[in-house]
Amino acid sequence: MKRQLGISVYPDHSDLDEDKAYLALAQRYGFSRIFMSMLEVTEGKEKVQEKFKGLIEYGKSLGYETILDVAPSIFEELQISYDDLTFFHELGADGIRLDLGFDGNKEAMLTYNPFGLAIELNMSNDVAYLDNILTYQANVPFLYGCHNFYPQEGTGLPYDFFLQCSRRFKENGIRTAAFVTASGQIGPWDINDGLPTLEMHRHLPVDAAAKHLFATGVIDDVIIGNAYATEDELAAMGNVDRYQTTFTIDFEAAASDVERKIVLSEQHYRRGDITSRMIRSTEVRKKYKNEANPAHDHLETFQRGDVVIGNDGFGKYKNELQVVLEPHTDDRKNKVGQIAETDRLLLDFIHPWSKFRFTERKG
Repeated sequence: MKRQLGISVYPDHSDLDEDKAYLALAQRYGFSRIFMSMLEVTEGKEKVQEKFKGLIEYGKSLGYETILDVAPSIFEELQISYDDLTFFHELGADGIRLDLGFDGNKEAMLTYNPFGLAIELNMSNDVAYLDNILTYQANVPFLYGCHNFYPQEGTGLPYDFFLQCSRRFKENGIRTAAFVTASGQIGPWDINDGLPTLEMHRHLPVDAAAKHLFATGVIDDVIIGNAYATEDELAAMGNVDRYQTTFTIDFEAAASDVERKIVLSEQHYRRGDITSRMIRSTEVRKKYKNEANPAHDHLETFQRGDVVIGNDGFGKYKNELQVVLEPHTDDRKNKVGQIAETDRLLLDFIHPWSKFRFTERKG
């Protein structure tokens, strides 16, 4: 399933022109999905149409898919029915997210709406909610899943629980989404300590959190929960490889041109017969077997996250790249750099045969 990057906008808390400028900026960096909150709507049907339709149509002109976040109170406020989604179709939306669920049969019926609107479910509960809906023969291609975000510090999901919830959806072939948080201060409520799904992401840069969500293999779309992300944040997230882990590395001053080339220019993968001490990328040693590699930074104790390359004293293993998982010493290896601290949590996702690459930290 192809993966997307998304942004969030809150028309009841923002300016239309600023929202449009934000959509245009994010689109330049590869964003293609909009989470648009309707939970705060209080102004009646005509005002809502005026406010939301123009923004959705503008997003559509830029290639965005827009999902509206709705709750039962919205249907009461706008005097519309779950049995008739014409209102959302006329707004130009591509789907609606049900913040609260029904009995399973209702959700299944909604996936057969005549407008082809996607019905997105709340993923942040580890119950048989999805199983129940599927039992009622839902139209699966039009069924999405999306986690909640959590504005209050300390209330985001713990990682293991997040995995359990997500796997229920992913194992049934449902498109999944989760949120990361940027530096913006606009959200749906008056509390905004960031808007991540996972508590462990609350103080991480957006790109590091996005890398982690993609690495889990259970999330297809990563959405920035708060508005507005800065251009630097959008660019950083836009540069994330959505399909393989890319580690940010800080090089040692003594790293040679050959070592830098081995690290940055090659497609790495972990050997299938793994070891617990390090991640081994062995194909590069064959390609660079005739390149000299004098010893440097080779007498220290290597730590988790260090990137080392075999030096001239390592025989047939010269120029093999390794990422250290367990501290050890070996003077036949040069320390060429270290993975950025925010990326070290990704080491656990490099399995047998996993592909990975490196980029140098800028600045």
